[in-house]
Amino acid sequence: MAEVTYYTKEGLEKLKEELHYLKTEGRASIARQIAEARDKGDLSENAEYDAAKEAQGLHEAKIANYENNLAYARLIDESKLDATKVLALSIVKIKNTKNGAVMTYQLVSETEADLKTGKISVKSPIAKGLLGKSKGDKAIIEVPAGQIELEILEISR
Repeated sequence: MAEVTYYTKEGLEKLKEELHYLKTEGRASIARQIAEARDKGDLSENAEYDAAKEAQGLHEAKIANYENNLAYARLIDESKLDATKVLALSIVKIKNTKNGAVMTYQLVSETEADLKTGKISVKSPIAKGLLGKSKGDKAIIEVPAGQIELEILEISR
């Protein structure tokens, strides 16, 4: 059984759109590639045909993965979340106590994570260390470079 994943409304819509694209335009593109390769002659020695068939298999696996994610997706009602503790979808302003660097992250599902936009996975080491903590709490977190101490400055939705 797959794991339930929680999404924002925006993240769930993005998942549905990507799945729709893969099933329509994505499949049509792969079918065209296979047809073009087939038209080039003997299939037993046609590397383009083999590559196109392999791409088709990978594409179908990706579709199956997205369908599975969607089947176990749950939408989070942000209005019912406790803003006094760090939870999934919390926007957390934190300070590295060692160097004073201040960062703001939103804790989201793995599939929504995007560091460029400040969204980190709830399964990341930093998020795991912050979950359940309150404003003013400090968390010592094990990261690849060693341990860091982060202070929670602000929690919002």
